[in-house]
Amino acid sequence: MASFAATLADIGGTADHKIKSEKYKHLLDSLLSKQAVPELKQLVEQLIDERKTPIVISRPLLKAFSEGLPHFNKEKHKEIAVFTLENIQSHGRVVAFEEQVSLIRKDLATLYEGEEEWREAARVLQGIPLDTGQLLLEPEYKVNIWVKIAQLFLEDDESVEAESYINKAAELAHLCKDESLQMRYKVCFARIMDYKRQFMKASLRYYELSQMVGEQERMEALQYSTICAILAAAGPQRSRMLSTLFKDERSSKLPIFSILEKMYLEKILRKPEVQTFAKGLKPHQMAILADGSTVLERAVIEHNLLSASKLYKNISFEELGSLLDITPEKAEKIASKMMVEERLKGNIDQIERLIIFEHGKVASEALQGWDSHIQHACTQINNILETIGQKFPHLVK
Repeated sequence: MASFAATLADIGGTADHKIKSEKYKHLLDSLLSKQAVPELKQLVEQLIDERKTPIVISRPLLKAFSEGLPHFNKEKHKEIAVFTLENIQSHGRVVAFEEQVSLIRKDLATLYEGEEEWREAARVLQGIPLDTGQLLLEPEYKVNIWVKIAQLFLEDDESVEAESYINKAAELAHLCKDESLQMRYKVCFARIMDYKRQFMKASLRYYELSQMVGEQERMEALQYSTICAILAAAGPQRSRMLSTLFKDERSSKLPIFSILEKMYLEKILRKPEVQTFAKGLKPHQMAILADGSTVLERAVIEHNLLSASKLYKNISFEELGSLLDITPEKAEKIASKMMVEERLKGNIDQIERLIIFEHGKVASEALQGWDSHIQHACTQINNILETIGQKFPHLVK
């Protein structure tokens, strides 16, 4: 160790920069080939210290050092990489060695990711300097880092942290031409909407992805889109999404097609089939809401309430509660909320404790509208036939 310190002192005392650089390079290559971590630590310290090594020498040497680290075994790689980053940070030289820091951090993050240390990998990438202005960085480079950090946080179920980095990426995503990067960005955005329980937005995003990616990924995205549509708040928007999914010929191959079909056809869902569906959900999709019910339970209750509105003209709070397997008071509260949000047509009679649905009136108006359109179309066709008969009587028998 003493002899190595003497070697460093000897090289450091060399006046000629070219000779000094060559000696350092020869020493670095030797230490990298041996994976001599203790000696490399001493060399790195000397290269980082601006009093001992001019930056014109230290920069290319630290870059060569950074590029050699991926050839080390995992433990040595982590040890020397963490040591180097901490020393650069403590000497306040991150700006001076931006490129080298970025290389070391990206390779170290890859190492942690391979060990499924998602949070640690994300933390390492967070330290990559992107906004110092010292280097001219392309939008793709920045977006790639931010999306990668978001992906890692999502793997660790940290959707809030992930969202902050996807929001950063969103500012520059439109400038990126890399299709694979655009795809990763969209996948992250969909997953974040899913985690935030904004299920309708997530369903739309997943469905968009199901038409863009490879065959296997398409079916996965379609499955996620269907799950999110089922969990979304009942109402016209969800009905349209369910219709789109049901009419997609690929959906029949999904393991959850039966529940999609019943929801699309507005049939009441029973507890056993809901329990089977619940087994395939992720923890955040089974979160407990303020009223004590889960996200799935609320979605099913609202769906069954809409289905009941197609079957009944009116129903008492007690009967509706029994049908939905909840208390009459909860049934009234949910129905009232859906009416206020215009997701359910009807009104509530507090005196008679009745919910009166308006579906019959709406359906009648819709049918009248269809009759009007058909009558208009028939009239137009008759007019066209009369015109043809007048101009070309020989064609009319």
